Amino acid sequence: PAGGSVVIVSSTNGLRGTANTAHYTATKHAVVGLARTLANELGPQSIRVNTVHPGAVATPMVLNQDTFARLCPDLENPTAADAAAVLAQRNLLPVGWVEPVDVSNAVVFLASDEARYITATQVVIDAGLTQKT
Repeated sequence: PAGGSVVIVSSTNGLRGTANTAHYTATKHAVVGLARTLANELGPQSIRVNTVHPGAVATPMVLNQDTFARLCPDLENPTAADAAAVLAQRNLLPVGWVEPVDVSNAVVFLASDEARYITATQVVIDAGLTQKT
């Protein structure tokens, strides 16, 4: 059979809840449910379905003044370095965030034939955030 792969990007919030993010967390949980359902429906056609769950990623969603201010309310003009220090405290690995390429590499792997027997699973790329918090 031809088969294929579907990879859906969620978030660590698709695996847990975080205060003050109900709208975001609900949508990320929804895509996990969608992926689990699709894995059951498409598996007989050799189509694999998985989700990827990044924590903080070095993108404009994290690297912006509003986020820095929220993470460092005691500082007048917090920097990316200030925010990274706060975020690193939440992770098992001593980094504030992962790079976009780290998420891309997981997606490419799951889409490849190297992952031919991986389906209905969640790959977490979060520097240990979900394990620690």
